[in-house]
Amino acid sequence: MENIQELLAAKKDQFLEELLELLRIPSVSADPAFKEDVLNCATHVKGRLEALGLPVVEICPTAGYPIVYAETKQRADRPTILVYGHYDVQPPDPLDLWTSPPFEPVIKATELHPEGAIFARGSCDDKGQMYMHVKAMEILNDLGGDYPCNVKFLIEGEEEIGSDNLEIFVRENEERLSCDIILISDTSMIANETPSLTVGLRGMSYVEVEVTGPNRDLHSGVYGGAVDNPINVLAEMITSLKDEDRRINIPGFYDDVLELSDEERAKLADRPFDYEEYCKDLDIAQTRGEAGYSATEQTSIRPTLDVNGMWGGYIGEGAKTVLPSKAYAKISMRLVPNQSSEKITELFQNHFNAIAPPSVKVKVTPHHGGEPAMTPIDSVGFRAASKAMKETFGKEPIPTREGGSIPIVALFAEVLKANTVLMGFGLDSDAIHSPNEHYGVFNYFKGIETIPLFHKYFAELSK
Repeated sequence: MENIQELLAAKKDQFLEELLELLRIPSVSADPAFKEDVLNCATHVKGRLEALGLPVVEICPTAGYPIVYAETKQRADRPTILVYGHYDVQPPDPLDLWTSPPFEPVIKATELHPEGAIFARGSCDDKGQMYMHVKAMEILNDLGGDYPCNVKFLIEGEEEIGSDNLEIFVRENEERLSCDIILISDTSMIANETPSLTVGLRGMSYVEVEVTGPNRDLHSGVYGGAVDNPINVLAEMITSLKDEDRRINIPGFYDDVLELSDEERAKLADRPFDYEEYCKDLDIAQTRGEAGYSATEQTSIRPTLDVNGMWGGYIGEGAKTVLPSKAYAKISMRLVPNQSSEKITELFQNHFNAIAPPSVKVKVTPHHGGEPAMTPIDSVGFRAASKAMKETFGKEPIPTREGGSIPIVALFAEVLKANTVLMGFGLDSDAIHSPNEHYGVFNYFKGIETIPLFHKYFAELSK
């Protein structure tokens, strides 16, 4: 293992160019216009896994986009790691805010990444982080190919749209996917100088709402003032969903929220966090979340409700005096331990219908959901990851809770009865899901350097 850095140095250009090639494939799962690109990306990932010489590499069809599955030769005397990742990416919109085309990756230096960052959609979420595991296996091959652990790869193409078909696949392939630990790199660290390991994820309830007023678009002069405007109504309804303390006004919403003790909140506050730098990075004067909680708590241990998009009426060039027939919004709710996505979705539906005035009709369409997840810090997997990161970063990683969601983590715990290690190497500032998403070159190679050590220490600590 002491030769990892030497091997990495020799293959740096190759490993970087391979990632750029992967990033050029616009595998946007949410938009049917990119269907062929998503399928091509699955084939591309399969080819990269085949290049490792693994005995099993295949594309597994689903009702949606396929899953790429692979495994090493399985030895009964060694523990098994299931590596999960996804090859699909978020839509790149709005395109005019990108400083370079989203699927034409470029490497540019930034304040946080003086050695360069890869700007492209999917660079951090999750192609760059997923591909670290593929290249880590190549390093293990170069070290002799006597893998410390059995390894299975499960790379899906629908993470960004809810992983519905992956759930079916996991339940139907429980024995095939059996493992001792799941390893995921789809999270972030505090900073390049402050490594961390994610031990908690929020869940998700995602819905779309439609408000309908008159049976057609109307002239706003002829009918305005008498006929209710669906956009106005929708704005009023959304505004009512939170009170003056930014608490969510849905009856029963907080019933199952797991409250942290003062001691647990104090530990969370120990993580390095510069509030002024946080606001400066976002170009905002201050944060404005739920009263009584810090910014780090608001983004990790508290549930949220946010409008992700809202539209209706005329939005073209110039003016059109129209009173629209319909208005729409997409709304996501991040959930914390003990909350159920199914229950929250039902509570939202009931409440949104109840607060609608009789002048409009309301339709709520659930899109996807996922459950919150926690990782025990006394597990073999966490200790192996901590030891590996300490060796490559020179510092003990800090356990943190993250505001994002990876719905499949809770399912893995339920079906496969295995813990998940969330060993991500991105930064919160990498603009995932936003224009100008990027991933540090340092972070990419630090991940490839660390992952083989996780395999080593997981094997040693599992004995």
